[in-house]
Amino acid sequence: MNCIFCQIINNEISSYIIYEDDLVKVFLDIKPQVNGHLLMVPKKHYVDILDIDINIIKQMYIINQQMYLLLQKTFQAKGVTFVQNNGYCQEVKHFHIHIIPRYMDDNKLKPKYVNKNIIPLDKVHKQLLSNL
Repeated sequence: MNCIFCQIINNEISSYIIYEDDLVKVFLDIKPQVNGHLLMVPKKHYVDILDIDINIIKQMYIINQQMYLLLQKTFQAKGVTFVQNNGYCQEVKHFHIHIIPRYMDDNKLKPKYVNKNIIPLDKVHKQLLSNL
């Protein structure tokens, strides 16, 4: 399969892993909108919301809570946006959830503010892991 997320899950492509269990993997987005932008993917390949097992979604939202707390602790995030695209707007056809921390100065992620003052991923990774 030529799915980039499956390759990350199988460690064929390196990633900055923040969390992993038997069902899901959470890692840093390589093109973050803001510092701490995470992606959560199920380890089994599901295309979209119509394809995925409801029990996997439940587990993913339990982990979303944990990641939100981690982002608050590490980067003092003031909120979080969870984004899950389906169909034509889904760039990677593997179910995934963007976990995007929100900050007072992110201006609701309007384009001119996206990628502003991004810290290198290796530093973000170390900061997050130190707070787990």
